[in-house]
Amino acid sequence: MPPRPRVLGGGMTSRVVQYRRFGGPEVLEVTEREDPVPGAGQVRLAVRAAAVNPLDWKLRLGAMAKGDAPPEPRVPGFDVAGVVEAVGEGVTAFAVGDEVAGRSTGGAYAEKALADARALVAKPTAVSWETAASLPVVTTTAYRVLDLLGLGEGDHTGTTLVVDGASGGVGVYAVQLAVARGATVVGTAGPAHQEDVRALGATPVVYGDGLVDRVRAVAPQGVDVALETAGKGALRDLVELTGSPDKVITIADYPGSQELGVVFSSGGDPDEEARALTDALARVADGRYRTTAVVTYALDEAGRAQEDNQHGRVSGKLVLVP
Repeated sequence: MPPRPRVLGGGMTSRVVQYRRFGGPEVLEVTEREDPVPGAGQVRLAVRAAAVNPLDWKLRLGAMAKGDAPPEPRVPGFDVAGVVEAVGEGVTAFAVGDEVAGRSTGGAYAEKALADARALVAKPTAVSWETAASLPVVTTTAYRVLDLLGLGEGDHTGTTLVVDGASGGVGVYAVQLAVARGATVVGTAGPAHQEDVRALGATPVVYGDGLVDRVRAVAPQGVDVALETAGKGALRDLVELTGSPDKVITIADYPGSQELGVVFSSGGDPDEEARALTDALARVADGRYRTTAVVTYALDEAGRAQEDNQHGRVSGKLVLVP
């Protein structure tokens, strides 16, 4: 049963995780705030689950800001799943009580959060809250980068794709989607995850020194395009395998992309992301997608969850459950 709302200063309140200054996980605090009011085009969600992503702790560290504190207390988190609790002016796509998943406007580490209606899609009942919250950024990224590599909707039989980091969050879905579209996929991963990659439909190889030779051994027909998701120095090898930086995309190695002339992809069109997430949720609901394991944390464990995510201490997607 969801927690009962509190009353503070005449308005309902709920718990959030926030930080008032940049720094380590110790700057995160759980506090009460008045429930946010949705503006035009927005909805308020009763949050059921919120994913922990690298962007969350990077923002908390202040890596993308000046000074030692945000201008006002900041609540982390974007990927979210929950129940529509209130709708703002002009919202017709959702009604109170609808179960949805997608991206919040920021502030998903909370019992209540705001989201633009266009950034949400219906959550199938067959998909758990935790799994639904784990999907938005990884699945929409996978769809976007495959489109950029020329592997959009359609039959891509005869095309060979290398996915570096195939057992990671984005890699898992990029591999499965490319295979479903007919491509031959070679996936790199650590020794412990070779069979996991094979189960996704790809031919696994171990990443690291000697990668070019190992990929050529399993793909003598050559490599057409490549996706780098891990940020562990494979870009140069992927350019060598494909023969051109124009045939490689990275989502994790910005410095390498600048050095080698590879496209760095970050963010996409909201409408396209909504279509991608809808398709991904449907594939999860009917069993066409294998999902990554989900590890859950309570709100007051947000600091530990971010530390585990940053340092790779836990395999799978990390999700807060208010």
